[in-house]
Amino acid sequence: MATGSLITHVFVGVPVINYASARTWYEQFFGRPPDGVPKEGEAVWQVTTTGLVYIVADRQRAGRGLVVIAVSDLERCLAELEGRGLKIPPTETVGSEPMKAVFHDPDGNTITVFAAPDA
Repeated sequence: MATGSLITHVFVGVPVINYASARTWYEQFFGRPPDGVPKEGEAVWQVTTTGLVYIVADRQRAGRGLVVIAVSDLERCLAELEGRGLKIPPTETVGSEPMKAVFHDPDGNTITVFAAPDA
């Protein structure tokens, strides 16, 4: 499949054990309630024009999710997250990788936020 021109949307699913506490955490992280609740135990946030992150109650898969988010201003992003009550992990840079901060939701899923390279 030639993916570049065919993909129109990307959905990132994050499995969680306790939907209520996870939803609260992601509401803090994204700074708003979900954009949609398609069914019980599922919530969706539209984070870019065609990029969406959703949480779903899934006890067996919970804690194994990996989400990576590029932001245009990492310092501002981290300040906003801190202002919403999230504990900010130390930022790090490895080799030539951009500066990043690694968060963990209540189930241990990893959400990495990094400084997007200049366009």
